[in-house]
Amino acid sequence: MSDHSDIDWASRTDGTALIAQDPYLTPYAIFFREWDISFKRLLKQIESDLGGLKNFASSYKTFGFHKVAGGISYCEWGPSLKACSIMGDFNDWNRHEFPCTKDEFGFWKGFVPENPDGSSRIPEYSRIKLAVTLPNGKEDVRLPQYAFCTRQDKGNPQMDALFVDIDRVLGSPSSSLAREPFFARTESKSEDEKKYTVSSDDIDISDLRIYESHVGMACEEERVGSYREFADIVIPKIAKKGYNAVQIMGVAEHSYYASFGYQVTSFFSPASRSGTPDDLKYMINKAHEYGIVVLMDIIQGHASSNVSDGINMWDGSDNAHFFKGVKEGGLHELWNARLFDFGKLETIRFLLSNIYMWTEGYGIDGFRFDAITSILYHHHGIGVGFSGGYHEYFGSDKVNGDAMAYLKLANHLLHSTELFSDGRRRITIAEDVSGMPGLGIAVPQGGLGFDYRLSMAIPDVWIKLLKSVTPRSAGGEFDGKTYGSDTSWKLGHIVHILTNRRWQEKVITYCESHDQALVGDKTLAFWLMDKDMYTHMTILTEPSALVSRGIALHKVIRVLTMGLGGEGFLCFMGNEFGHPEWIDFPREGNGWSHAYCRRQWSLEDDGLLRYKHLGDFDRKLMWLDVEHNFMKQREHVLVKNEGDMVVAWTKGELLFVVSFHPDRAFTGYGIPVLKHGKYVSILHSDEIEFGGIGGRLSVGSEHFSEEIHGQVAMTHSLCSGLSYRSRTYFNNKDNYLLTAGGNSPPVKT
Repeated sequence: MSDHSDIDWASRTDGTALIAQDPYLTPYAIFFREWDISFKRLLKQIESDLGGLKNFASSYKTFGFHKVAGGISYCEWGPSLKACSIMGDFNDWNRHEFPCTKDEFGFWKGFVPENPDGSSRIPEYSRIKLAVTLPNGKEDVRLPQYAFCTRQDKGNPQMDALFVDIDRVLGSPSSSLAREPFFARTESKSEDEKKYTVSSDDIDISDLRIYESHVGMACEEERVGSYREFADIVIPKIAKKGYNAVQIMGVAEHSYYASFGYQVTSFFSPASRSGTPDDLKYMINKAHEYGIVVLMDIIQGHASSNVSDGINMWDGSDNAHFFKGVKEGGLHELWNARLFDFGKLETIRFLLSNIYMWTEGYGIDGFRFDAITSILYHHHGIGVGFSGGYHEYFGSDKVNGDAMAYLKLANHLLHSTELFSDGRRRITIAEDVSGMPGLGIAVPQGGLGFDYRLSMAIPDVWIKLLKSVTPRSAGGEFDGKTYGSDTSWKLGHIVHILTNRRWQEKVITYCESHDQALVGDKTLAFWLMDKDMYTHMTILTEPSALVSRGIALHKVIRVLTMGLGGEGFLCFMGNEFGHPEWIDFPREGNGWSHAYCRRQWSLEDDGLLRYKHLGDFDRKLMWLDVEHNFMKQREHVLVKNEGDMVVAWTKGELLFVVSFHPDRAFTGYGIPVLKHGKYVSILHSDEIEFGGIGGRLSVGSEHFSEEIHGQVAMTHSLCSGLSYRSRTYFNNKDNYLLTAGGNSPPVKT
């Protein structure tokens, strides 16, 4: 049998070109070919038989309710319904006044004429529904599947659909993405912001700094925040912090607020608790004015099992858009959610139209695709663990080929600049726990086409390290070593986890997201400092040993994660300044309280609290990337010394040095480097302004490399002083590019 070593994989156009960069995938070439054939067949069908991809994805412009000449039109797909008619507040809920007609393909169409004076018969933001007759003859009501606006009245657990002139909303002017970050364009910049002024032709999205956010919980008061508040109050905060992207959770309508937006009931309606479609458009425009990319956390694999205000059993059948029943895989057993069948053309139309409306219509710049593992595999990841063996990713019994074709098609659409009026490709990020090879490789090379994948193993490692500790004995005093001891952490293992990712597949790294902050878990800051956060965060008294350690490690963890973990970075709102406690949405179990479903921005703003130190350090770290664009560069580890607990690496033009040692400082510590010259300290975490004690290294201090004979991999050594539990950044002013490789031990002088 041939070993295929003579094949020029890179030149292949059959979906196997990615094998050129990973020859171990060679035995699985047949599957990449099959997936490529399925994708191309689907695309060809849409292009040749359904008016082209843009027209097909623009179905939101004709489906649902739309103002047209002479009145309001309605269109919906419901092949199993026996009858359908339009009713609402406008006609006192008369089920029979405006019946719809059904064509041979199962599409229902209706029309409500305008009033004699030319005004709309259906007032904007008035309630509308569909009166339907199900296959069994029962009369019922449904919300439009393409409902563009919804509302949940107080005391009513179900949603109502409201009529809105969606073409007016989506046709209103959109702000183009600013050419420079906001604080690089204003006259009121601080000295730091003036220093980090960017003068690029466009926002560089190749090294994303993502601020993960939830609009509803972004206000400080115990209530639901609005889109306009987020636009006017939070967006400026994000810009000042140095993040260039905001990832919004829970954008699509969901009846159950505590689902965090993962149980979608109306896919085309913005979550109404925070405002109207106009309000959402305002928020997106405001972000663009600040030079911030807007990403949406989108759910494309499953839907809420709600019937009365969802799309489940909309036409009386349980398999219109979904797989049929539980046995056939139509219900996710853990989430109680309906699972889309990607082998159905109308399901594909529904989902593609959804992503096209958010992007082309609202101006969303990209998506974090949720639950890719559930979408890709027939087992949906339930009860299955992935070891990384390639046999786990291939085979028609494991992988849903229709889902694979759809995801390729979605990425093809979002990356086709000619399909968007602003001529910009959209960003796609995959949330996948399986590690599917090729997830972040372009579609023409045989990959699924995502720009980034989330590095989901990294936050798990940090949480496990913080959980697997020796607790403080009751009433005992913290000695700085035993409780949550980081002295036993294996740096080699941590560095391996941070750097262990697929070649040429970009990663969004993070040390914690919303997942780690949910009730039942804790944020990193809370794991590190626990109840001392309530009593020892004031700068008017000496910090406890637990707080001192926690502040130091909080900074160290963020630096290691951002510096070694990937090509983009994500932070859930508030975690950058050590927001205490957890997230708990209002629910029956907590008396419907919003006490833990908000962000206490005042903690960071209060100059007498140590939260400010963490926030200031994170801001410096983000602006460091604004100036040096190091995130998109590949890291090169120089030092991993378990005994000294020191890690050093280069990334782009920067040299990073981290000391984990709890009580030992180093003088004249040697760091092997490739390039001979002068290195200048540009950021040191142990500075007093960041909650440190004033380190041995001051910003601006100069350090010179010196020749070390007998070194093979490394030809020069940089000597510097290191404080305990600190991290330092050097810039080589003589040559901005630092490259090194290997794990050569440092040379002590």
